[in-house]
Amino acid sequence: MPSLGRFALLLGGCVVLGIGVALLLTADLGSDGYSTLVYGISVALDLPFWLANLAVGVAFVALAAARKVYPGVGTVVQVALVGGTVSLGLALLSTPDGWAGRIGLLVLAFPVLAIGIATYLGSQTGAGPAEGAGLAWDPPVPFRWSYSAVQGGGALVGWLLGATIGAGTIAVIVLLGPLVDLAARLLQVDVHQGRPTEG
Repeated sequence: MPSLGRFALLLGGCVVLGIGVALLLTADLGSDGYSTLVYGISVALDLPFWLANLAVGVAFVALAAARKVYPGVGTVVQVALVGGTVSLGLALLSTPDGWAGRIGLLVLAFPVLAIGIATYLGSQTGAGPAEGAGLAWDPPVPFRWSYSAVQGGGALVGWLLGATIGAGTIAVIVLLGPLVDLAARLLQVDVHQGRPTEG
């Protein structure tokens, strides 16, 4: 079981991450690549979103485990607590009418997302599906780029299956991995779940 300090990092990071996701979704300029993939699968296979999300999550966790990034208590807490925080955030927030407000929410979402991801991963208690899939390829590919590849691949497949993408989706692909890396350095936490790293 994680220590009290690590558990606090996990809980705090997941709440911050959930707030960031709620801001991103409320901006209504495109979702992250992972969610785009889930939505595309749910559309293509006529599945409820929660079921597609569960299937994709299990597949990503299995992929990460095959590369020696094993799930932990943080994997479960991340899925449950982020989902609950996002639901609450979406109930409290509303999409602004003008472009300036929506772009402002999108810009605000990124540092919040980056801090949340870096903090919860820094608890060393296990990674969520998307982050675990990115960490599975570090090494040889640094997480800041492997995470971008996971988001980009998810967005592409989701789009081909019928989901829509937007400026927010492209921004997540390009910016979020490097921003998480920067946040981890500033917060002095290691996101790699005890694995050796390169670069």
